[in-house]
Amino acid sequence: MSLKKMMVLTGAGMSAESGIKTFRDANGLWEGHDVMDVATLEAFERNPQLVLEFYNQRRRQLLQVVPNRGHKNLKTLEKHYEVHIITQNVDDLHERAGSSKIVHLHGELRKVRSTKNENHVLDWSEDLNLGDVDKDGNQLRPHIVWFGEHVHEMEKAIELTKQADLLVIIGTSMQVYPAAGLINYISNNTPIYVIDPNPPISNNSNVTFIKSKAQEGTMQLIKMLID
Repeated sequence: MSLKKMMVLTGAGMSAESGIKTFRDANGLWEGHDVMDVATLEAFERNPQLVLEFYNQRRRQLLQVVPNRGHKNLKTLEKHYEVHIITQNVDDLHERAGSSKIVHLHGELRKVRSTKNENHVLDWSEDLNLGDVDKDGNQLRPHIVWFGEHVHEMEKAIELTKQADLLVIIGTSMQVYPAAGLINYISNNTPIYVIDPNPPISNNSNVTFIKSKAQEGTMQLIKMLID
Protein backbone atom coordinates (compact mmCIF):
# COMPACT_ATOMS: atom_id res chain seq x y z
CA MET A 1 0.00 0.00 0.00
CA SER A 2 1.41 3.39 -0.96
CA LEU A 3 1.99 6.00 1.70
CA LYS A 4 -0.25 9.03 1.97
CA LYS A 5 1.27 12.20 0.53
CA MET A 6 2.10 14.87 3.13
CA MET A 7 3.02 18.31 1.79
CA VAL A 8 4.87 20.49 4.28
CA LEU A 9 5.15 24.22 3.58
CA THR A 10 7.89 25.78 5.73
CA GLY A 11 8.93 29.37 6.35
CA ALA A 12 11.33 31.30 8.54
CA GLY A 13 9.84 29.99 11.78
CA MET A 14 11.04 26.50 10.81
CA SER A 15 14.68 27.51 11.08
CA ALA A 16 14.45 30.22 13.74
CA GLU A 17 15.13 27.76 16.55
CA SER A 18 18.39 26.79 14.85
CA GLY A 19 19.50 30.40 15.14
CA ILE A 20 18.72 31.47 11.58
CA LYS A 21 17.40 34.99 11.77
CA THR A 22 13.97 35.50 10.29
CA PHE A 23 13.66 37.29 6.99
CA ARG A 24 12.56 40.69 8.21
CA ASP A 25 12.16 42.26 11.59
CA ALA A 26 9.20 44.38 12.58
CA ASN A 27 10.47 47.56 10.90
CA GLY A 28 10.91 45.83 7.55
CA LEU A 29 14.70 45.78 7.62
CA TRP A 30 16.72 42.68 6.92
CA GLU A 31 19.88 42.64 9.03
CA GLY A 32 19.78 46.42 9.02
CA HIS A 33 19.33 46.71 5.25
CA ASP A 34 16.28 47.74 3.30
CA VAL A 35 15.34 44.61 1.36
CA MET A 36 15.31 46.63 -1.86
CA ASP A 37 19.04 47.26 -1.35
CA VAL A 38 19.98 43.59 -1.07
CA ALA A 39 17.24 41.48 -2.63
CA THR A 40 16.58 42.80 -6.14
CA LEU A 41 18.41 42.48 -9.44
CA GLU A 42 18.55 46.28 -9.62
CA ALA A 43 20.36 46.36 -6.26
CA PHE A 44 22.89 43.82 -7.51
CA GLU A 45 23.52 45.80 -10.66
CA ARG A 46 23.81 49.03 -8.66
CA ASN A 47 26.03 47.77 -5.84
CA PRO A 48 27.13 44.16 -6.39
CA GLN A 49 29.71 44.31 -3.60
CA LEU A 50 27.07 45.15 -0.98
CA VAL A 51 24.73 42.40 -2.20
CA LEU A 52 27.45 39.75 -2.37
CA GLU A 53 28.68 40.59 1.12
CA PHE A 54 25.14 40.48 2.49
CA TYR A 55 24.70 36.91 1.24
CA ASN A 56 28.22 35.98 2.28
CA GLN A 57 27.23 36.89 5.83
CA ARG A 58 24.07 34.80 5.56
CA ARG A 59 26.09 31.86 4.20
CA ARG A 60 28.71 32.12 6.95
CA GLN A 61 25.96 32.12 9.56
CA LEU A 62 24.31 29.09 7.97
CA LEU A 63 27.54 27.10 8.23
CA GLN A 64 27.59 27.74 11.98
CA VAL A 65 24.13 26.34 12.78
CA VAL A 66 22.61 22.87 12.69
CA PRO A 67 19.14 21.45 12.02
CA ASN A 68 16.81 21.60 15.01
CA ARG A 69 14.47 18.92 16.31
CA GLY A 70 11.71 20.24 14.06
CA HIS A 71 13.72 19.50 10.93
CA LYS A 72 14.54 16.04 12.26
CA ASN A 73 10.91 15.35 13.13
CA LEU A 74 9.95 15.91 9.49
CA LYS A 75 12.54 13.30 8.54
CA THR A 76 10.95 10.93 11.08
CA LEU A 77 7.57 11.40 9.39
CA GLU A 78 9.01 9.88 6.19
CA LYS A 79 8.65 6.48 7.84
CA HIS A 80 4.89 6.91 7.76
CA TYR A 81 4.16 9.33 4.89
CA GLU A 82 5.51 10.35 1.52
CA VAL A 83 6.76 13.70 2.75
CA HIS A 84 7.40 16.53 0.31
CA ILE A 85 8.80 19.74 1.78
CA ILE A 86 8.11 22.99 -0.05
CA THR A 87 10.21 25.63 1.66
CA GLN A 88 10.51 29.39 1.42
CA ASN A 89 13.80 29.12 3.29
CA VAL A 90 17.13 29.43 1.50
CA ASP A 91 19.05 27.41 4.10
CA ASP A 92 19.92 23.72 3.70
CA LEU A 93 18.78 22.56 7.13
CA HIS A 94 16.07 20.26 5.74
CA GLU A 95 18.73 18.53 3.63
CA ARG A 96 21.14 18.24 6.54
CA ALA A 97 18.36 16.73 8.69
CA GLY A 98 17.97 13.98 6.09
CA SER A 99 14.73 14.92 4.33
CA SER A 100 14.80 13.62 0.78
CA LYS A 101 12.13 15.49 -1.20
CA ILE A 102 12.60 19.25 -0.97
CA VAL A 103 11.53 22.10 -3.25
CA HIS A 104 13.22 25.46 -2.58
CA LEU A 105 10.90 28.19 -3.82
CA HIS A 106 13.25 31.09 -3.12
CA GLY A 107 16.60 29.55 -4.00
CA GLU A 108 19.49 28.24 -1.93
CA LEU A 109 22.26 30.05 -0.07
CA ARG A 110 24.81 27.30 -0.71
CA LYS A 111 24.43 27.55 -4.46
CA VAL A 112 25.40 30.24 -6.96
CA ARG A 113 24.59 30.70 -10.61
CA SER A 114 25.79 32.49 -13.70
CA THR A 115 24.46 36.00 -14.30
CA LYS A 116 24.03 35.08 -17.98
CA ASN A 117 22.75 31.49 -17.77
CA GLU A 118 20.34 30.83 -14.92
CA ASN A 119 20.58 27.08 -15.52
CA HIS A 120 24.31 27.10 -14.78
CA VAL A 121 24.15 26.46 -11.02
CA LEU A 122 27.09 25.53 -8.79
CA ASP A 123 27.34 24.31 -5.19
CA TRP A 124 29.06 27.01 -3.13
CA SER A 125 30.00 27.21 0.56
CA GLU A 126 32.70 29.92 0.50
CA ASP A 127 32.33 33.66 0.14
CA LEU A 128 31.25 34.77 -3.33
CA ASN A 129 33.25 37.74 -4.62
CA LEU A 130 33.42 40.02 -7.62
CA GLY A 131 35.62 38.21 -10.10
CA ASP A 132 34.20 34.76 -9.33
CA VAL A 133 33.00 33.73 -12.77
CA ASP A 134 31.48 30.80 -14.68
CA LYS A 135 33.36 28.84 -17.35
CA ASP A 136 32.54 31.54 -19.90
CA GLY A 137 33.81 34.39 -17.74
CA ASN A 138 30.42 35.66 -16.54
CA GLN A 139 30.11 36.90 -12.96
CA LEU A 140 28.41 34.51 -10.55
CA ARG A 141 25.52 35.64 -8.35
CA PRO A 142 23.64 34.13 -5.38
CA HIS A 143 21.17 31.42 -6.40
CA ILE A 144 18.38 33.37 -4.74
CA VAL A 145 15.01 34.41 -6.12
CA TRP A 146 15.03 38.16 -5.66
CA PHE A 147 11.95 40.37 -5.59
CA GLY A 148 10.53 40.69 -9.07
CA GLU A 149 12.14 37.48 -10.35
CA HIS A 150 10.27 34.40 -11.53
CA VAL A 151 9.79 31.62 -8.95
CA HIS A 152 10.89 28.75 -11.19
CA GLU A 153 9.97 26.01 -8.72
CA MET A 154 6.40 27.26 -8.28
CA GLU A 155 4.93 25.03 -10.97
CA LYS A 156 6.44 21.95 -9.34
CA ALA A 157 5.14 23.07 -5.94
CA ILE A 158 1.62 23.55 -7.32
CA GLU A 159 1.58 20.06 -8.84
CA LEU A 160 2.75 18.53 -5.56
CA THR A 161 0.18 20.48 -3.56
CA LYS A 162 -2.63 19.25 -5.80
CA GLN A 163 -1.66 15.69 -4.84
CA ALA A 164 -1.61 16.31 -1.09
CA ASP A 165 -3.52 13.98 1.21
CA LEU A 166 -2.72 16.38 4.03
CA LEU A 167 -0.99 19.76 4.24
CA VAL A 168 1.24 20.95 7.08
CA ILE A 169 2.17 24.65 7.35
CA ILE A 170 5.07 25.53 9.67
CA GLY A 171 6.41 28.93 10.59
CA THR A 172 5.29 31.01 7.63
CA SER A 173 3.22 34.17 7.66
CA MET A 174 1.42 33.12 4.45
CA GLN A 175 1.91 36.70 3.30
CA VAL A 176 4.57 36.18 0.63
CA TYR A 177 3.21 35.37 -2.81
CA PRO A 178 3.19 33.27 -4.86
CA ALA A 179 4.01 30.77 -2.07
CA ALA A 180 1.03 31.85 0.03
CA GLY A 181 -1.29 30.90 -2.81
CA LEU A 182 -0.35 27.21 -2.63
CA ILE A 183 -3.10 26.58 -0.10
CA ASN A 184 -5.62 27.29 -2.86
CA TYR A 185 -4.50 24.19 -4.78
CA ILE A 186 -5.32 21.52 -2.22
CA SER A 187 -8.47 19.49 -2.68
CA ASN A 188 -11.57 20.27 -0.67
CA ASN A 189 -11.63 18.59 2.73
CA THR A 190 -7.87 17.98 2.73
CA PRO A 191 -6.76 18.15 6.39
CA ILE A 192 -4.51 21.12 7.17
CA TYR A 193 -2.24 21.34 10.21
CA VAL A 194 -0.84 24.76 11.08
CA ILE A 195 2.15 24.88 13.43
CA ASP A 196 2.75 28.44 14.58
CA PRO A 197 2.52 30.32 17.90
CA ASN A 198 0.42 32.92 16.05
CA PRO A 199 -1.42 31.06 13.28
CA PRO A 200 -1.47 33.03 10.03
CA ILE A 201 -4.69 31.68 8.54
CA SER A 202 -8.27 31.83 9.69
CA ASN A 203 -10.09 28.87 11.15
CA ASN A 204 -12.18 26.45 9.16
CA SER A 205 -13.37 22.92 9.65
CA ASN A 206 -10.37 21.37 7.89
CA VAL A 207 -7.70 23.17 9.95
CA THR A 208 -6.03 21.91 13.12
CA PHE A 209 -3.98 24.56 14.89
CA ILE A 210 -0.89 23.64 16.89
CA LYS A 211 0.05 26.90 18.59
CA SER A 212 3.71 26.13 19.19
CA LYS A 213 7.08 26.78 17.62
CA ALA A 214 8.44 24.29 15.10
CA GLN A 215 10.25 21.91 17.44
CA GLU A 216 7.44 21.42 19.94
CA GLY A 217 4.77 21.67 17.25
CA THR A 218 6.22 18.90 15.12
CA MET A 219 6.43 16.67 18.19
CA GLN A 220 2.72 17.28 18.77
CA LEU A 221 2.03 16.56 15.09
CA ILE A 222 3.78 13.20 15.35
CA LYS A 223 1.69 12.32 18.41
CA MET A 224 -1.51 13.28 16.58
CA LEU A 225 -0.74 11.38 13.38
CA ILE A 226 1.35 8.42 14.46
CA ASP A 227 1.44 7.69 18.20
